[in-house]
Amino acid sequence: MVQTSIIDRKLQCLFPAALVSILVLGTSRLVLETLKSNQRVYSHGKHNKKSVFVTGEDRFEKGCNVFEGRWEWDNVSDPIYTEESCPYLVKQTTCLRNGRPDSFYQNWRWKPTRCELPRFDPLKLLDILRGKRLMFIGDSLQRGQFESMVCMLQSVIPDGKKSFHRIPPMKIFKAEEYNATIEYYWAPFMVESISDHATNHTVHKRLVNLDSIAKHGKAWENVDILVFESYVWWMHQPLINATYGSSDDVREYNVTNAYKLAMETWGNWVDSNIDPRKQKVFFMSMSPTHLWSWEWRPGSDENCFNESYPIKGPYWGTGSNLQIMKIVGDVLQNLKINVTLMNITQLSEYRKDAHTAIYGERKGKLLNKEQRSDPKKFADCIHWCLPGVPDTWNHILYAHLLQNHQPFL
Repeated sequence: MVQTSIIDRKLQCLFPAALVSILVLGTSRLVLETLKSNQRVYSHGKHNKKSVFVTGEDRFEKGCNVFEGRWEWDNVSDPIYTEESCPYLVKQTTCLRNGRPDSFYQNWRWKPTRCELPRFDPLKLLDILRGKRLMFIGDSLQRGQFESMVCMLQSVIPDGKKSFHRIPPMKIFKAEEYNATIEYYWAPFMVESISDHATNHTVHKRLVNLDSIAKHGKAWENVDILVFESYVWWMHQPLINATYGSSDDVREYNVTNAYKLAMETWGNWVDSNIDPRKQKVFFMSMSPTHLWSWEWRPGSDENCFNESYPIKGPYWGTGSNLQIMKIVGDVLQNLKINVTLMNITQLSEYRKDAHTAIYGERKGKLLNKEQRSDPKKFADCIHWCLPGVPDTWNHILYAHLLQNHQPFL
């Protein structure tokens, strides 16, 4: 009896400790599951909305310049997608499918010097975009960034829960369950021009209305996240035909002067139409060209064709116009509305290896055998292969969206 009583007392003492242990383990498991899902559920009135669980690892350190760094070889985590896995790529960017013999250009990861970019998480980005519109606005380079973003996201969306529509001058990808759209709007000069038709536009005969943007602006109103870009189309010749004031007064403008007037027109539209409480605006700096190999390999007389590795060390080519960079900086600085400059020019300057070269399209058709045999004349050293450099632009855009994300409370 005495021995039984002692055992009972010991069991009574152990029971509370065991109960506490079970509760602790249960609570720990709940916390871990919450962290694992990367989501929280907040109650707001009659609706429950999922909000991104943003941790310290999702944010780069304040003051860190994510555009300053180097390219590191990474054939484990890059690329995020493949040509085969994404049905939304156009022939202009599918370099491997078009015959490029190497895929090295897909395996370079951008590493900022003083911080880390957060790991790209498509589900987390879709949660940020829940109920929102993300629109890319610009020329075919911006279309490449749009396609890159769609490819980076679409693999986690089940078939039947996503759609893709072409409604010129727009392309629209929708994630049904998130009520989120990623859109592209063709506007090579941002302001209006005779090149605004999405497919039937002239390259050589350009006429730009430097003070006209209202028609485009109607399509941009109420878009939650706007990403603008305009550069290459301005740089065809030192002079450009344009109007300012009267649509009948066509004159030749120096390109940099015309660009400044167009940027000011765009800036006025931003200040007059953007609600910073509801909308975010980004501006992509110029995408560099690699037309002359003597710039990175003195003594040579070629271009980006047959290049397989990035440029190491300091480099700035003549394909990037410093006057245009200054104009962009000055206009953004004088805006009342905060616009984030995505300064991707320097990091892209190093990537002479990642252009479509002879493995893309010319006037809507893939190069034929004769054209491919003459890369000095036919290589495209403006557009980028996908997967490729525009994925890094979008990774940095994702990092900025995470940086500024405020969970729904």
